[in-house]
Formats: sequence, structure tokens, C-alpha cells
Amino acid sequence: MAPLMSACVVLVVAMVAAVNLAIPKLAASDLAPSATQVVWIVDTYVLVFGCLLIPAGAVGDRLGRKGVLLAGLGVFAAGCLLAAAAPSVPVLLAGRLVTGVGAALTMPATLSLLLQVTAPQDTPRAIAAWTAATGIAGAVGNLAGGAVLQWLPWRGLFLCALPVAGILAALVARFAPRGQRHPAALDLAGAALLTAALFALLFGIIEGPEHGWSSASVLGAFGCAAVLLAVFAVYAARASHPLLDPRLFAIPRLRSGALGVSAAFFGLFALFFVNAQYLQYAKGYSPLKTGVAIAPVVVGMLVVSKRSVGLAQRFGARPVVGAGLLVLGGGLGLLSLLDADTPYLLYAVFLLVLSVGMGLCVPLLSVGIMGALPPDRAGLGAGLNSAAREIGSALGVAVMGTVLTGRLDGGGTGAGALAGGDPAARARAVETFTDAMAAGFGVVAVVVAVVGLLAAAGFRDRN
Repeated sequence: MAPLMSACVVLVVAMVAAVNLAIPKLAASDLAPSATQVVWIVDTYVLVFGCLLIPAGAVGDRLGRKGVLLAGLGVFAAGCLLAAAAPSVPVLLAGRLVTGVGAALTMPATLSLLLQVTAPQDTPRAIAAWTAATGIAGAVGNLAGGAVLQWLPWRGLFLCALPVAGILAALVARFAPRGQRHPAALDLAGAALLTAALFALLFGIIEGPEHGWSSASVLGAFGCAAVLLAVFAVYAARASHPLLDPRLFAIPRLRSGALGVSAAFFGLFALFFVNAQYLQYAKGYSPLKTGVAIAPVVVGMLVVSKRSVGLAQRFGARPVVGAGLLVLGGGLGLLSLLDADTPYLLYAVFLLVLSVGMGLCVPLLSVGIMGALPPDRAGLGAGLNSAAREIGSALGVAVMGTVLTGRLDGGGTGAGALAGGDPAARARAVETFTDAMAAGFGVVAVVVAVVGLLAAAGFRDRN
């Protein structure tokens, strides 16, 4: 069961990373998206994915997790087909939105089904294995996406996901157990409020460089986000069956686990957003070579994540979580030193440092979230864990994309100058790009370090 559930997770999470490799081809395609539209193409999927995970977990609890998992894989495939056939950027965004809905239905059901067939004493290690799959999926997306984009246009990336989703659906139908059902309320109003609030927040972050940080639209977006989040908190505290009861965050491990997971994937997916552009624009790598070049991230997570639970049993969860988040922040800080002349071997070492930090902290943070809730709320726990992950990923992409867009537009640098043309102009464009990337990594590293320290401080060894 664990390999099958992990494979489903890898598919939907890998798509977050794989699309980043398509950015150079997409930017040069007949759709000609702007830099801001490129960020939206990446983040629409992640935003919908993250915001719907908790209600999707409740749907699985209520209607049966196996059926919801099969429906999720079907919707995911339909969204990929729409994106592959998109004649314009708005249609592509619609396809990404539909795919995100399918991913949201898929992910929490996998963890709930896995825990259903796992003995209680093996639960922490099962969660650690599932969590490792979510982290490794990013690197798998880079590897598989690079292989596809080496020979196919960007549309081929979405078409290749269709048979994979079909095969996994057939295996789930054949081998997955019938999911247990538990009473669970579907708080559609709460889901709408949370989604609107996060959309407004991302709009402000992503559109800031283009519209101006002091513009009415950007300030209005931030204001709407604050108001909607406040309304959501008040509504959820009073609702009889809220989407997410804010009082749950009074549990130290759950609160710190959610905060830490968001910080960790904030950093990881900021890296994935810019990695393909750096290696293709600045280093001249092909898509396939770019996908292979991210391999050190896989190595660190595979080796370290398997040992994180044992280290926590020996030294305590708090020091291991704190060390992992600080190492992750340090790896991001090292990446801010990159330029076009940085040797790949040194780049690989920086990636390995980052992945060791991920492997140390993420499994324990997820165990903290799941362990803070009773077994009959496994769907909620899985949804919250995954939502924290995807919302952190969306914010990481938005912040890194915003820094890049602001610096590149300020330097008059576009995809055309980076991709070719006059050698002197391209050299200047690459220098501007690497300077902007370094600034972005610096901002992301500081955010991860600060939020990580806050998360570790509240991560107690006992609830």
C-alpha cells in the first residue's frame, strides 16, 4: 500500500516542480505570457491545491477515501488535458485550476488510506515515509519533467501525465482497501473564505512589481486578505462544524508543525521555481540535464528522512526540528552566493545542505500534526498537513517570482534577452538574472530561518 499511495502523492506534487522546467519554453511559445503570468501559471495550481486540501480531506472522511482518491485522479487528468490544449493563457490557467482541484482530492486520501492499514506502533514511520515522498516528489518532477521537455514542447508535459494518472487509478481500484467513513461536515463557506483570502494575499505579492507596491490594487488586495482572514477566523470559531477550527492551533505541536511545514516548503519550492531558469539561462543546460542536476536534493532527503524519527527518539523532537530548519535556511543562504560562473559541484553541495535540513525536520513536523489529532480525524490531519505544505509552496513561488520580476523588469531583462540574441546583451541579461536570483534566495533564507526558529521553539516533545 505504501508504494502505491506514495506514487499518487508523487504524481500530484511532482507537477508543481515539473512545470518550472517548462518556463523557458513556455515564455518563448506562441502564448507569450508575461513574467507575472508565468508566476500565476505556476501558482494557480498550488493555490487551489493547498486551499482545498482540508475540505477534500473531509470529503474523504464522509464519502469514502478510495472513491475520493479515484475521483481526484480523474479530475487531475482532465485538468492536464485542458492545459495541454490551451490556446491562450486564460485557458491554461483554467486547466491548472482544474488540475489543482484533482490534486487536492487525491493527496489527503492517500495518507488516510495508508494509516487505515498501518499498525498503531508503525504510524510514525508510515507518516515519515509518506512525507518523504512529498518532498522527493519535487525532485522527481524535475527529473521526469526534464526528460519530457528535452524532446517535447511544454504541452507534452501535461499530456504525459494522463497515462500515469490512468495507471495509478487502475491500481488504486484493484488494490486499495475500501476507505472507512466518518461523519464530517463540508464547510463550503469556510473553504470559500480561506481561498479568497489567500488568493488576495498572493495577488498582492505577485502583482506588486507590475502595479507598484503602493498602488490601490495591491494595497487593496493586502487589505482584503487581512479582512477575509479575520472574518474566516471569527466564522470558524462560531461555526458548529468549521472547515478548520482556529482553536486547534492552541495545541503546540499542531501549531508548530503547520508553521514549520509551511516554512520548509516555502524554501524548497522557491528553489524549484528558479532552479530551472538558472541552469538553462545562466549555465546553458538542456532541460534533461537541468532535471538531473537537482538529484542531490533527492539524495539528502532519502538518506536523512529515514533517520529523523530515530534521531528524535534519541535527542528529542525539538532540537532535531530546529537543527533541520536552520540547516535548510543555511542552504538557501549559500544559494544566494550563486552566479553564472559557480561550478556545478559547489552548487550540488549547496543543494545537499538544503536537502539534509528538509530530511531532518519535515517528517517530524508532519508526525507532530497527525499525532495531535485523534485517529477518526485522520482526514483533517492529512488535509491540514498538506495544506500547510502547499500554501507554503505557493508563497515561496510568489515571493521568489516577485523578487525576480521586480529586479528583471527594473533591469530591462526579459525572456528573449536571456534565451539568445546578441552575446553581449545576453551576458548582461544573465548577470541581471543571477543578481535577482541571489537577492531572492537571501529573502527566502531569512524568512525560513526566522519562521523556523518560531516553529521549533513551540515544538515540544509532549503535547
